[in-house]
Amino acid sequence: MTDFKWRHFAGEVILSGVRWYCKYGISYCDLVEMMEERGIAVDHTTLYRWVQKYAPEIEKRLCWHRRGHELQGSWRVDETYVKVKGAWKYLYRAGEQPGRYDRFYLSSTRNISAATIFLKKALGGARASQPPESITTDKNPTYQAAIRRINEQRVEEPPIMHRDVKYLNNVIAADHGKLKRLIKPTLGFKTMKSAYATLKGFEVMRMFRKGQFACWYPDEGVMGEVRLINRQFGIYGA
Repeated sequence: MTDFKWRHFAGEVILSGVRWYCKYGISYCDLVEMMEERGIAVDHTTLYRWVQKYAPEIEKRLCWHRRGHELQGSWRVDETYVKVKGAWKYLYRAGEQPGRYDRFYLSSTRNISAATIFLKKALGGARASQPPESITTDKNPTYQAAIRRINEQRVEEPPIMHRDVKYLNNVIAADHGKLKRLIKPTLGFKTMKSAYATLKGFEVMRMFRKGQFACWYPDEGVMGEVRLINRQFGIYGA
């Protein structure tokens, strides 16, 4: 398994550590103790390197399995704050009304350019046959300008309707708090790169909690989740 070459630990062990950290909102020190209880001696810096390497890979390799849940119809778009090296950064997120959040983007700025980049990224991942009919945001004026820019470039497609009704965005605003509970034990990120890599792991594990991959589980319950992740890395015996 070349994905884990020179790592000195089995792939199952590494993926378990990454999955636990990204799913349960624990610190690296807590995770060290959890691993030690299972007879695995590993320090927190090694666990950090695992998360930085494999959390984005898990998110990337599960992209195909999200196809049945691509954003469509009416989108909800909002941003929340994430502290990186003592400064607040902005995590843009997009989701459907039922509460599925498939697209996200971490930015140092909160302006028209950042909103445009995020929406283009989200639209680029949506199925061409099912573009959103509307995008609902809060009263942040940057979204109106960003959506106008995007519509100007979509000359051969129907324009995307923009609704800036704050109460309609409550569903995604409420989900920010659940994500923040995972972020809190990190005590803040040191770099944008490490923050984005970790947040990808947090977001994909939130998708698991919402059942967005359940139709692909080889088994029921949490073991279906474990085996689905492991199989993305060629591990079939777990």
